[in-house]
Amino acid sequence: MKSDEPGWLERRLPLGALWRRHLSDYRVPRNLNVFYLFGSLLVFILALQVLTGLWLLFGYEPTVKGAFASVQLFMREVPFGWLIRYLHAVGASALFVCLYLHMLRGLLYGSYRAPRELVWSFGVLLYVLLLAQAFFGYLLPWGQLSYWGAQVSLSAVEALPLVGPTLADLLRGGVVLSDATLRRFQALHVVGLPLLILALVTLHVVALRQTGSNNPEGDERDVSGAAGVPFHPYLTLKDLCGLAVFLLVFLGVVLLAPDLGGLVLEPANQQPADPLVTPAHIAPPWYLAPFYALLRAVPSKAGGLGLAALAIALLFVLPWLDRSTVRSVRHKAWPARLGLYLGCLAFAALGVLGVVALTEQRLLLARLAAGVYFASLLGMPWYSRLGRPRTLPELGS
Repeated sequence: MKSDEPGWLERRLPLGALWRRHLSDYRVPRNLNVFYLFGSLLVFILALQVLTGLWLLFGYEPTVKGAFASVQLFMREVPFGWLIRYLHAVGASALFVCLYLHMLRGLLYGSYRAPRELVWSFGVLLYVLLLAQAFFGYLLPWGQLSYWGAQVSLSAVEALPLVGPTLADLLRGGVVLSDATLRRFQALHVVGLPLLILALVTLHVVALRQTGSNNPEGDERDVSGAAGVPFHPYLTLKDLCGLAVFLLVFLGVVLLAPDLGGLVLEPANQQPADPLVTPAHIAPPWYLAPFYALLRAVPSKAGGLGLAALAIALLFVLPWLDRSTVRSVRHKAWPARLGLYLGCLAFAALGVLGVVALTEQRLLLARLAAGVYFASLLGMPWYSRLGRPRTLPELGS
């Protein structure tokens, strides 16, 4: 007769119980669409970034004289070093593509609304940390744009009232960029920020499991019945199919066009840093460009930093700004839908304007886009209550 008593290993390490609780018995809404793949893809890309980053670290020299040469030597002399570098560089862009689409899904389907405020807040904080992580990683190769990007960023930090000069000196390790600067950037990129990111990813997933996944309709359907399916095998197989398509595209870019026309590996950054030669146009990576556009939109450096900080701070309070009676954009009244679409388009426009050379016309467009972005968030408590929302489908359909 077969006993239902757990085995020796299961009593001491309940892996089977964990599998059932978090995979085979854990239920999710049946109607999750392709937008829900990007969370799983982000976990995969983060793991890839850690592995390729550690491999790159083996050959990196954090000195002003040796940083650029060590990266180039790794690519040319280490077997498949070029592949590791391209996987890491293109992986950073792929991570932010998936992250922006993941956040867009949350905006469209109201995943930031109660009871998921903490899930959203942890996600926004993760976004901030990943921006910082990518920024310090961008500076480590110490090419021309890395050097001048560090100069511009630290001069902006220095303009902050009270704490600015002290914070800038702490990041620089002195009054000028030096070996100490690179060692600080490396420590933050390799140890400090990854530990915080790992902790926040854990909190984000735990908070999500506590409240359950939102669905495209934005209702709180009972997933224990026909409206739900087990996470495994239904969602895991979906995620594996999505991962296969992602890898096909991702490896195609890595092997055939790793620089993506200069968006990933800018030509100017393939030259060693030269403090005596200022590049004609200094642009950040595309995923940092919206905030660089905000920084340039106002004459004051401190004001530009404040504007960029406000752009992110408003995302934290988004769950309390949206006063619509429904969650999903599918059912919101037209003013709420229009405000959301205009805000997303304005942010995308800032991203484009942040990577191009500044002219008077582009400066005007950047200020206009910034105004639309902030109006879409600050005006949300008002316009989200206007109009008549559409009728939701019956729960569980």
